[in-house]
Amino acid sequence: MRHLQRHRFLVGFALLLIFCSVMVVRQFRANQGKHVEVREALILLHARGYTIEAEKLYRRLLKDIDGMSNKNLLEDFQRTRGLVDPTIAQQENPIWRYHWTISNELEKRSESTLVRARKLANEK
Repeated sequence: MRHLQRHRFLVGFALLLIFCSVMVVRQFRANQGKHVEVREALILLHARGYTIEAEKLYRRLLKDIDGMSNKNLLEDFQRTRGLVDPTIAQQENPIWRYHWTISNELEKRSESTLVRARKLANEK
């Protein structure tokens, strides 16, 4: 008991650090779940003919692309790939446009990853 009283600042700091870490992980998962919810809502609204609402969600998803991980982009790419024909341009379809945007973003990121890998290989 004396040992805890002597190091109460350290114990309090450790508990605070653990609490903050749990809250950060919880918020990250909530944000990730929200993105999936918005993506699925876009698909549903477009399928039911609610084009104005689908456009709003499309623009909302576009704002999130820069901060998304490659894994999340791949999940969105795979989810939308089955819903559209990527060989036929469908500019009025927000799902097709989102799929095309994700595809371009993945291609851009893979190029930068390749450049970085080549740079690492050439370092001495």
